[in-house]
Amino acid sequence: MKITSQMVKDLRDKTGAGMMDCKKALSENGGDIEKAIDFLRQKGLAVAAKRAGRATSEGVVETYIHAGGKLGVMVELNCETDFVAKTDDFRQFARDIAMHIAAANPVSLSREDVPADIVDRERQIYVQQALESGKPENIVEKMVVGKIDRFLSEICLLDQQCVKTPDKTIQELLTDLVGKMGENISIRRFARFQVGV
Repeated sequence: MKITSQMVKDLRDKTGAGMMDCKKALSENGGDIEKAIDFLRQKGLAVAAKRAGRATSEGVVETYIHAGGKLGVMVELNCETDFVAKTDDFRQFARDIAMHIAAANPVSLSREDVPADIVDRERQIYVQQALESGKPENIVEKMVVGKIDRFLSEICLLDQQCVKTPDKTIQELLTDLVGKMGENISIRRFARFQVGV
């Protein structure tokens, strides 16, 4: 199938990937836009994995203040170069993350950062609930593991479904951005402030 410039433009508009990357993705997938999108996402995952160990000492601190000034968020988003830190895509991602934090109120950045006492308290509650429902002990542990996993995905920023793009997690969006920008990007830290809480 002949790859037209319009096909390349359409794919580029949907993914934000470079022109040559879009052309290659379409060529490799017989002009199928959906398969080309998947191809580009997989390439982004590979780039992200390759760049994961690189230092991120540039970036931005983005803020979001909710209407009325009673809720505010600060988030630090890091990258390798100041060139990337100044791009519109990078800054928009930082704004989107700040807005997401305001809406979703994550407890920590990742699962490793969740305090052990919070996980232990939830585990005790889930074990008690399962035992009171009359489940056998061998089933209780499986139920608790599943509930803990779901609990962590709800309170950890990187595991949360994005408020703005509900079909993707924050980690998936971050990986896509790494693939698009071609350098390591990380969410370093965040703080959420709410009046009266």
